[in-house]
Amino acid sequence: MFAALGEALKHGEEVALVTIVAANGSTPQRVGAKMLVYADGRTVGTIGGGCYENEALWKARESLQTRKAISVRYELADDFAEESGLICGGQMEVFIEPIEASPAVYIFGAGHVGQFVGRVAHDAGFQVHVVDDREQFANRERFPDAAAIVVEDIPTWLSTTRLPASAYAVIVTRGHRHDLDALRSLAAQNLRYLGLIGSRAKVKRLYDVVAEEGSIPLDRLETIHAPIGLDIGAVTPQEIAVSIVAELIAVRRGKEQKVAAASLKWMPKLNVAARS
Repeated sequence: MFAALGEALKHGEEVALVTIVAANGSTPQRVGAKMLVYADGRTVGTIGGGCYENEALWKARESLQTRKAISVRYELADDFAEESGLICGGQMEVFIEPIEASPAVYIFGAGHVGQFVGRVAHDAGFQVHVVDDREQFANRERFPDAAAIVVEDIPTWLSTTRLPASAYAVIVTRGHRHDLDALRSLAAQNLRYLGLIGSRAKVKRLYDVVAEEGSIPLDRLETIHAPIGLDIGAVTPQEIAVSIVAELIAVRRGKEQKVAAASLKWMPKLNVAARS
């Protein structure tokens, strides 16, 4: 069980650990029995089988989405036991705990903002990956704590690389064209977080372009955090990095709805012509 958990965390997979924490009467498993549930529904171990285990599996998958631990109590009455095919009549409580590896943040752009985002994100517990086509910026001297540094054209690298669904992507490249190239590629992927740097005017221009060309669905645009970061009045690269990582932490800790609402408040409206 713990070997499987270790392997999952090693490969960046999110899993939920289901543990029987209380049992009274006749139950199919004792206190301490465990089951590991993956996001795709795979399991390792068992808490006894039957309908209640299947129901606990779905609760575990929900906990992976909300990233919140929950306790669930089951009354294994005669009707439940008959439906489950189990001969038991006790009570059981399970604790469902989502477990995730250090989340990976991919920083696209190794300039000043990207450099400080890398520092703050690492200190906040993120695994930092940096992607930029300029070796004089994307290097170990500027990103000493990065888990990986990729020196390659960003769209080219993204054309052959799929980020994990649990990844956080931060677009802070050196110009509008590079931001747009990265945005087109990343918006097509299912990610935990995608943020784009820029003023409201800049974001509006980029959104108008992709809306007109139809490269990104409009409903997908509304999930992007743009302008990136919490609105704390940041000005300097260091302050902007703090605002960005603060937003990453909020999403990681389950405050995504509030963050999204704040983001939408600042998001510029697309041109009606572009929508049509």
